[in-house]
Parts: sequence; C-alpha cells; structure tokens
Amino acid sequence: MAKAQALSVQIRETHGKRRNRRLRKAGSVPAVLYGHQKDVLSLTLAEADIAAVVRGGNRFVALQGAVNEKAFIKECQWDTWGNRILHIDFARVSEHEKIRVTVAIELRGEAPGTKDGGVVKHSVHSVDLECEAASIPEKIEVNINNLAFNQTLYVSDLTVPPGAKVLADASVVVVSCSPQVEVSEETTEAGDNEPEVIGRKKAEEDAETE
Repeated sequence: MAKAQALSVQIRETHGKRRNRRLRKAGSVPAVLYGHQKDVLSLTLAEADIAAVVRGGNRFVALQGAVNEKAFIKECQWDTWGNRILHIDFARVSEHEKIRVTVAIELRGEAPGTKDGGVVKHSVHSVDLECEAASIPEKIEVNINNLAFNQTLYVSDLTVPPGAKVLADASVVVVSCSPQVEVSEETTEAGDNEPEVIGRKKAEEDAETE
C-alpha cells in the first residue's frame, strides 16, 4: 500500500486572479479541497512542495496544517509552458476508497525482435484504472526485453496493483514488434505536394508583422 505524501497547507483568505498572482510570485500555489459532502475549502501551499509531489508521480496525499485530511490530486493546472503549477484541485478520499484514475504506460528494456528487422510500436500510452486511493501506481511499466519479432502485448498483459481494475478492452494492443513498412517513392513524392491550409498563410503573415 502506497504511503500518502505529506503536504503542509494553509487556509486561503484572499481570492481573485490578482491576489492569486501575488501568491504565486511569493512561491505559493492556490488550491481547493472538496468532496465527501463537506465544505469546499480554499487553501494555499508551497509551490516547491507540490511540484516535488506531482513530478514524482504521486496522487495520494495527506494534507496537514490548516486541515488534516487524506486527498487525491484531482486536477493540476500548469502554465502555458508546463513549467509552473498554477492551481491544484484536491478531492477528499479515504485510503480504501476506490477511484478512477488515468495512469501512464512506460516501456522498459529493448525488444530482441528489433534485431530481426522489427519495429517497436507503442500504441497505448495510458490507461484508466479503478483502484483504492492508496494503491494508485505512479505508472505502469511494460518490460519488452522478451518482445520478439511479430509479437504483441495487450491490455490483458498489463501488471496492475492487486485489486485494481483496468477500464479498457483486454484485447487492445499496447505494444508490438512488427515488420517495418516500406514507403514507395511514388507515395513519398505524392506526400511532398502538401495542400495549402486555409488560414495558414494569413497566420504566418500576421506573425511576421508582430
């Protein structure tokens, strides 16, 4: 069972875009906590703390300080460049409460089938799970060290935490090692004649004048 990551939070007394910008400049992130038919609380926490938790792939946290509750990181809002966290939505949960979550699928190793002329195709990069809050995996790793030429791994082959349920068709292809498709010269030449997209030229001209 995964241990909830501790996060120190404070009650956020001020609201509004301007005040939230001031919070961010001071190194804090605004957040809300809701769920379980309790009051919605406005919170704030250190940007460095929440960034470390999120980048570590953790979703199950223990809020401490102004409130002392277990929570699930429901939504994380980033800036345009994906560098800074702007806002966090926390949903109240208990350790054994089952929730639905999207988990990334990551390939590990090197497929021996590539030495026989195969190409590894990673078709599904994430999957939805239903599992206990304390059992949410950071990611699902798929070992392809035994993936041979013309071999396929399916959703049914995924290893998930005990009690977790994969919310996807078991027959969906996750990764395969297939023959490389050769592209003929005629197809390549036809693809070089890219049609003009309406609006592109004007957008480029506008960009040049800005």
